[in-house]
Order: sequence, then C-alpha cells, then structure tokens
Amino acid sequence: MTNPFAGGSDRSNIKRKSVKQLYDGGTPSLRGTIIKIALLAILDAVTIFVTFVLFMRQLWLGVAIAIVAMLIINWLYLRRGGLPAKYLAPGVVLLIAFQIYVLFFSAYTAFTNYGSFHNGDQKLAVSAIRAAGYGVVDGAPQYDVHLVKSDAGSIEFLLTDPVNGKVFVGDSKNEKLVEIPACSTAISDVIKNNSTTVPASDCEITILGDNLADAISAPGYAATDQQGLSRGKLNNLAATRLYLDPANHEGQFVKTDDLMVAITYQTELVWDGTNKTFTRVTDGLVFKAAEDGYFRVDGKADGEKVSDIGWRVEVGFKNFQTIFTDQNLRAPLMKILSWTFIFAGSSVLTTFIAGLAIALLFNDERMKFKRVYRSLMILPYAFPAFLSAYVWRGLLNTDQGFINNVILGGNHIPWLTEEGPARAAILLVNLWLGFPYMFLITTGALQAIPAELTESATIDGATPWQILRQIKLPLLLVSIAPLLISSFAFNFNNFTLIYLLTKGGPMDSATSGYDAGGTDILITFVYKIAFSGGHGQDYGLASAFSILIFIVVATFSLVSFRRTRTLEDVN
Repeated sequence: MTNPFAGGSDRSNIKRKSVKQLYDGGTPSLRGTIIKIALLAILDAVTIFVTFVLFMRQLWLGVAIAIVAMLIINWLYLRRGGLPAKYLAPGVVLLIAFQIYVLFFSAYTAFTNYGSFHNGDQKLAVSAIRAAGYGVVDGAPQYDVHLVKSDAGSIEFLLTDPVNGKVFVGDSKNEKLVEIPACSTAISDVIKNNSTTVPASDCEITILGDNLADAISAPGYAATDQQGLSRGKLNNLAATRLYLDPANHEGQFVKTDDLMVAITYQTELVWDGTNKTFTRVTDGLVFKAAEDGYFRVDGKADGEKVSDIGWRVEVGFKNFQTIFTDQNLRAPLMKILSWTFIFAGSSVLTTFIAGLAIALLFNDERMKFKRVYRSLMILPYAFPAFLSAYVWRGLLNTDQGFINNVILGGNHIPWLTEEGPARAAILLVNLWLGFPYMFLITTGALQAIPAELTESATIDGATPWQILRQIKLPLLLVSIAPLLISSFAFNFNNFTLIYLLTKGGPMDSATSGYDAGGTDILITFVYKIAFSGGHGQDYGLASAFSILIFIVVATFSLVSFRRTRTLEDVN
C-alpha cells in the first residue's frame, strides 16, 4: 500500500538538506581553503604583533581582548558550518572597534582629566619632566659644535671653546665629555696665522681646511657634516646630554639644540625613583604625586606644581562640576546654549515654511514645467554642504563680497565679523541649504493626501487657507513630524556650517578665558575645548559636554515623538 504522505516527507528532507547546506556553506574547495588559511595567518600575525606591543606597555585588558578575538575569529572560519556568523563577523568587529569602543571610551574620558597636559601615564610624565627639568648655567662657556665620525663609524661631537681654545669630544653613547690634550699654541692663534696644521709634537689636534668653523678633526676622528644623516639621527644628536661628570647624571651637562652651538646646563629637578618624588635643587622642595595628576609640594592638592606636565587620572564628576559651577564658563555657556536652541529651532521653522510654500506652489495642477522647476529647487541639496559654505563665505565678505558690492549697492555690512549680522548670515545660508530637503518631503506628503478631501472641502465652501490649516497641515505633520525632529537634532549639532562659515566667531574670550564666539553652538564650542591650540586640549571636559548634548537631544526627541503619537491619535 502506498504511503500518501511519502511525497511530503521527501520534500521536507530535501528542504532540510538545502537549509543545512546553506548554513554549512557546502564542501570547501582546496583553493578556497588555502586562501582562507593564508588570510587567517596574516590576521593572526598582525594580532600577535599588536598583542606583543600591548604586553610591553602592560595593557593587560587589551592583551586579553586581542587574544580572545583572535581565537574566536579562527574558530569561526576554520570550522564547518556557521555561514551566517562568518558573514557577520567582519561587520561586528568593525562595529565594536569604530562605534561601541569609541562610545564607551568617550564616556570614560568624561570622568578623567585627559588633555594636552595629561595625555599619558605617570611614567611618561616623569620622563617628560626630567627631560625639561634643567636650566642654563650662568657664566658657563658656550662651545662651537662640529660633527665628526669616529673610526668605529659612530657620529660624535667635537666641541671647541673659542675663548681658551680647548677642544672636547662628546661621547654620545656614554653621555660624557672628553677633553683632548691642550695645545701649546691656541687654536685661535692658528687660525689667525692661517695655519692649517699644528705640529704633532705641540698638539694632537688637526684643523682641516682654512676655517675652524668648517671642520676640525682629532686623533681617531674624521670630519663630517649633517648631509646624509636621517632626521631621526639628527633629533637624537640634538637631544644628547654630555655630562661633565659621567658618574653624576644630576649635575651639569652640555647640550646643543641646533647642532651649531652647545650650552652648559644644570639639572634643576632630581628624581628619586624609590620614593617617587622630585626634589628641586635650588630650594630643596620635594614634590610628590597628587590626586589631580600633578607632582605637587608634599602631594597636597593646593601645593605648588613642579611642572604643568601631568598624567591621566580618574577625577569622577569633576568635569561635570566644572560645567555647572565654573563662573568663567557660566556666562559664555548660557549664551551658546540659548543660541544653539535658537539656531536649531529657527533653521527647522524657516526651512519648513519655505519648503512647504514651494511644494504647495508646484503642487498646483495649472503650473507648467513643474519637473524643471523641481529639479532646480533641489540643486542646493545636491551640492556638498562644505563647498556651499565656502562659496557663501566668499559671497558674504565685507569688502569684496558679491552681496555687499552688487546686491546691496556697496554697503559694507560685516556679515562675518559682528555677532548680529553673523547670526543672520548663518540662518540665511542654512535656509539655502535646508529648504530643498523640506521641499522634497513635503511634496511627497502632499501628494499622498487624497484629493477627495480637498475637493469635498472646496464644495463645502472652505477657503484655501482653511483647507491648508485644517486638512493638509495636520495630515502633513503626521507623516513628516519625525523628519522635523531629526532635522532639529541635525541642526543642533550642525558643526560643518558654523565652523566653515564663521568658525564660531566673532571671538570674545577676553573675559572668560574660553574660545567662545558669537555664533558658536554647543558642538563647535566642544570642538574648541577638545582641540584648541591656544588654551590647551581638554578631552575630559569636551567628553562631559558631549554626554550632556546627547542627553539634551535624546530628551527633546523622546518628548517630540510622544507628541507625534498624540498627533496621530487625534487624526
């Protein structure tokens, strides 16, 4: 007897096999397997190198993450099956590296003092302070510097004292200064007499050429110059210290910055590696590590700093406290915050009104060549915003701009140099850039409204204004309200327009100490805090501001979306 369900069972088996084959990826070819193993080998080699670097820097969390990630990737691609995971893995890795990690790192930075003077650990800070902790010795001789090559091939210094004619060889490897036996005839006299060679019985120094400043050689050394030396080698030579007493690296040393003149310096800060303290030679004050990431007198929070160089530490809510309590920050911040809301709200309102008006005009069936007009209207939206900003910057130039000289008949309105005109110019330019977007979305929304509604209203005697206000606009807002909210959020952080057009200016930082300009919005102000060269970078404070900006935008969006639901219920 034939089983009536046999056909269905066979189809199910075939379907299961197809699904299994889809998830297994089929039988891999030899060529594909070799390519896969080669790519994994390259990836593993890079990961092992990165892991080694992290290990040497004692970044144990990074080491663990790198090893775990490498094992997971190898397990995913070497096993059979798991085809969806193999496709998703690269995207997940990039998402974690460029989105999730950045998000969490920015949030963490808000609770640190990370900035231009706190951009490393304590070990790096100690090294930088020691490198800068010296001063010029008054009355000490200055030496003329000549580069010589030893018989062993190393580049060394030959220093000459033009006053007493003494010659020294600087041993860069052992950081010491070695005096060559003095001559019975001073070098200055040799030059004065145009002699090129001093008898060996009198002196062990040979002058090569007619000018001492050109080249000098001593036994075991040959004259050379900077030609052919790499930038790294030159920087290392300029950073070399030649100690007068090789056994005392806290004493006087000779150093040249330009490889032409060497000056005698005295170490002013002595580092005690056992107690982790600096001692200032001039007055004996001891500087210890303080909680704010500086070396201060006795480690007290209000003590004198040994240097402006510090290290990164966690400061809790100090950056947020600065935002709300710093008297110098309060006035410019309130001004910037109010202008940010005015700019974002005005931009959405003006662009929406202009876009809706043009959409209503071109939605009239009686108008001809509507396609041509619509194409022209979206041109500002088609051009990159940063190019348009630069073009408008030229058009709004006070002296040579097209707007002042042609449209306004030669009036010199300071569009970009005074606060009021600059704000008006920004709103004008943003209207130019933003109305095509509103025109597009309102055109689509208007065409989606049933024509029967407007026809019925017209038959009932409603005026065009009543039809717009009571029928079209409510239905329009239901569909485009989320887009208006997103437009507000975009303009709230519209960094490109503000920075390229006015760079947040005109500037007024004399009273507050912050780079706060008349057209700065929060995001441009945060950028200046993070990357300003004049007042130093403060990434911790900038990250705290970023968190507050996110809270403001998220809160506004949440409230607005709830209002949108209410609008949908009413309709």
